[in-house]
Amino acid sequence: MDFYIDFVKAYPFTSAIAQFAVLGTLGEILATRLAGKKGFLTLYFILSKALVWGILAVPIKIAFIGFEGFVAALVLNGLLPESVMKGFAYALTRSISMNLQFGPFLVLIHRALDNLVTRENNWKNIDKAFYSLLWFWIPAHTLTFSLPKEFQIGMAALWSFMLGLILAYFSRKKEGVEE
Repeated sequence: MDFYIDFVKAYPFTSAIAQFAVLGTLGEILATRLAGKKGFLTLYFILSKALVWGILAVPIKIAFIGFEGFVAALVLNGLLPESVMKGFAYALTRSISMNLQFGPFLVLIHRALDNLVTRENNWKNIDKAFYSLLWFWIPAHTLTFSLPKEFQIGMAALWSFMLGLILAYFSRKKEGVEE
């Protein structure tokens, strides 16, 4: 565990890219298999998805840093009470702020990059991706921001993996695919 913490502290962006590239791509591979789309799992698909997740890791890491300061600035300027700077209230406030402001940008960029990989112009169900900010990402990041800083990006990458599995499960169930 010390190696992981030392690596994350010494190389914050490299570690974010690596964690998202591995966990995000693994989540997409498993989600694709769960959805029954075996033809998509080419080397091109896997490497392209790893690149997409690696690219997304950079603005995610920046947002994690920036929204820490954002909440503090709102308190400093009297727009939020000082009580939101502690414990659960801080994690929740930071999560809500980040997901409602940065989240829509990330959803759009992620879909645009996915469209480049698949060579499609697919904006179908983008509304569901936006809704995931409310039902999934705000609670997930509230838990994430409750963790020590060294574990936050890794946890966010793990949440990306989990959301892929959840969505694939419900997509499969909706299409009536037998388990």
